[in-house]
Amino acid sequence: MDHRQAGVPMRVELLTIGDELLIGDVVNGNAAWLGRRLADHGVDVTRGVVVGDELDVIVAAVESALRRADVVITTGGLGPTYDDLTREALAKAAGAALVRDPALERRLRERVAAAGRTLEPMALRMADVPEGARVLPNSEGSAPGLRIELGGGVVYALPGVPHEMRTLVDATVLPELEERAGLPAVARRTLRTAGIWESVVATRLAPVERMDGVRLAYLPSPGEVRIRITAAGADPGALLAEAERAARDLLGDCVYGTGDESLDRVVHRLLAERGATVATAESLTGGLIGAELTAMPGSSATYAGGEVVYATELKHRLLGVPAELLERHGAVHPDVAAHMAAGVRDRIGADYGLAVTGVAGPDPQDGRPVGTLHVGVAGPGAEPVVVSPRLPVAAGGPEARGVVRRMTVVQALELLRRTILGLDAEPGTQHARKDPEE
Repeated sequence: MDHRQAGVPMRVELLTIGDELLIGDVVNGNAAWLGRRLADHGVDVTRGVVVGDELDVIVAAVESALRRADVVITTGGLGPTYDDLTREALAKAAGAALVRDPALERRLRERVAAAGRTLEPMALRMADVPEGARVLPNSEGSAPGLRIELGGGVVYALPGVPHEMRTLVDATVLPELEERAGLPAVARRTLRTAGIWESVVATRLAPVERMDGVRLAYLPSPGEVRIRITAAGADPGALLAEAERAARDLLGDCVYGTGDESLDRVVHRLLAERGATVATAESLTGGLIGAELTAMPGSSATYAGGEVVYATELKHRLLGVPAELLERHGAVHPDVAAHMAAGVRDRIGADYGLAVTGVAGPDPQDGRPVGTLHVGVAGPGAEPVVVSPRLPVAAGGPEARGVVRRMTVVQALELLRRTILGLDAEPGTQHARKDPEE
């Protein structure tokens, strides 16, 4: 169907294939990424299905999806082993034979030889293509993607390896879908916020929601909310700019970045612009903040180092937190966070010290509930600042513990960002100390 002439939306379904997805050994991140990526480009997914590595089940799922959808995108099942059955399933659905592609076979042999390995005969299965299918070259791996027309629709079969799948989507699938759908001119921008509730974000942005031609989508994750702004009309770029200005005015300095700009990258950039460094002292996060701050190339220029001080005694011995303070209040206290931040800054010799102490769970600690958190930042020559947000997580096992730890990382990086920029901490949560040793 020519959707540009018919004026009806294109229907797209996702089919992810693999026993490992069904039994929970692997989280279905491909479906999540595809849904988000397609939506960002104006292509709406109407359904997603997961099936195991069984030939007839895959065939039935493809045929069922094509009765509802114009385009089906599959991931997985294109590898070299005998449980990789997507090629066979597409051939069976099309009533076609599998044919060895000489060019693919040659590429496989060259790729294996370049790696100094011996080609296993089984690997040549990746050079088999259903008759009538088009090969989608995979620059990132061995298994190519496939495109085949079936039952009046189109199937794109993509590798299950995430970075290979993403490369093929951006290089081939999205451009073809946009052309096929004849999408109206739209403009999109994603704003990123931290430390503010989704309900608060939505309430503040109510005036933007009422703008003609503007649609907002709220994408929450622990400690953060992304807002995707979509503008459509005669001049979508100008409308998007107007909507973004309005959103930024309403959200203020809670907006820390746009697009794929993560909070750790923003912090890295701010520190690099000032020629400054940060050191971390972590209790409940056990090194997660340091890992976040060193995830990107070049982070050694801004991250000086850190201490993981889980044991209460180490907070005193390594960071100089007064023993009497720890005896009187325990390890989870705003003054402890302040001393930890100043201590790690001074001992490592960084410009900023960033520290966290709290209760990750699953059980309360010293009468303090799960989600109790104190984050401290000690800037260059400045008194430490501590925020003490109560994280909204009840005791409930390892999942709750993981959420608390992830939210703590976000709260810590956000306080560091605000401190670097000279912004105020949230009203009512700030504890300032003129002398961290008093």
